[in-house]
Amino acid sequence: MNLDIEQLKKKIIYRSNYRGTKEMDKLLGAFTNKYINELSLIDLEDLKDLLDIDDDNLYNFYKGLKTEIIFKENYITNLFKKFKYKG
Repeated sequence: MNLDIEQLKKKIIYRSNYRGTKEMDKLLGAFTNKYINELSLIDLEDLKDLLDIDDDNLYNFYKGLKTEIIFKENYITNLFKKFKYKG
């Protein structure tokens, strides 16, 4: 079980740092690096799901703008929305 969590963390870290746009690489990389070791398995799964969303919708969600999709409300989306990126 612990090995599965570590593999999931590695996938999340990779996915958060290699998005396609530098801005989102930096934002999501910083967010993930700050919280990854504090998250439960459920939170990690929610983070993985969040990272599956395209950059435009994620950025708009982060900035409080209109998105084309509806985001699930959970600990991760609330944490991401409140995250202060200092880049």
